[in-house]
Amino acid sequence: MANFTYTGLPARVIFGKGSLQQLEAEIDRLGSRRALILSTPEQRSQAERIADILGSRAAGIFDKAVMHVPIETAREARAVAEKLGADCAIAIGGGSTTGLGKAIALDSGLPILAIPTTYAGSEMTPVYGLTENGIKKTGRDIRVLPKTVIYDPELSATLPIDMSVTSGMNAIAHAAEGLYAQDGNPVMSLVAEEGIRAMSEGLGRIIQTPEDLDARADCLYGAWLCSTVLGNVGMALHHKLCHTLGGSFNLPHAATHTIVLPHAIAYNAEAAPDAAKRIIRALGGKSESAGGALYDLAKSLGAPMTLKSLGLTEADLDRATDIALANPYWNPRPIERDAIRHLLQNAYEGNRPA
Repeated sequence: MANFTYTGLPARVIFGKGSLQQLEAEIDRLGSRRALILSTPEQRSQAERIADILGSRAAGIFDKAVMHVPIETAREARAVAEKLGADCAIAIGGGSTTGLGKAIALDSGLPILAIPTTYAGSEMTPVYGLTENGIKKTGRDIRVLPKTVIYDPELSATLPIDMSVTSGMNAIAHAAEGLYAQDGNPVMSLVAEEGIRAMSEGLGRIIQTPEDLDARADCLYGAWLCSTVLGNVGMALHHKLCHTLGGSFNLPHAATHTIVLPHAIAYNAEAAPDAAKRIIRALGGKSESAGGALYDLAKSLGAPMTLKSLGLTEADLDRATDIALANPYWNPRPIERDAIRHLLQNAYEGNRPA
């Protein structure tokens, strides 16, 4: 076994049906009195439910969270938190809302309590992202890691099937790429494989019975594990491409991850054979290639399969390649321009990875 260093991240997780009832007790544990509630415009009703639970302890609602955390939105949210005298923030929703909470915490140090209603997984990582002038920049800072995470499957029961699928595939991407991370370790590899297995099986049951709370719980469990991997090890080619496509072309985050993942994993499979074997095994061992197994899973779930369907144009592919290569992340296989351009072409057209 190779030498490695492992540093566990502090995390408090409240998991299970009805766990939202513990919200006030968890705010007490933080020593907080006034909470700013964050949501997207579409999830304001859920934010209002949180406000009703908290009563006078709710400082207010900021419902302007959007994809990729534009820096202007982050600045506005920070100003609102300061104006209202909030001493913590509650992020209810998916990656957009949690990302906004992280942006507030980055400068203010305000503690964040996350209540995920999707499977994006941002709540378990110290990774943050901000988009400015069309470029998304990411970083790591322990200050942005939510202090407490409440996973209540009842809150994800109404998540539409299409969003459930892409959100779940996004989570799988975190674990799959963590299997060959530069700073990976055996502990995270075990977590990653179990996360991929739990998520893929849960998604398969959700598309059959969307209201199945046990299946929803399995997906939240998978999201927790997959995002724990992302929180502990570095990112590589897949995340770089998705950050480029999302930040510079405003493509939807989860759907972009869903489409790019099989192609990025196929690109790296020969350079990371153990990771490829683990992915195949976690997905049932029915495919001879990790990229093919992920492609087949996404297709069986009815996921979007082409970047073209997200609004990207073929003329954008050269620029996307140039942006991704301008400041590449570490990757197990050398980054080659023609090969990356070919990868994006396949993702654009939806070709199954060889």
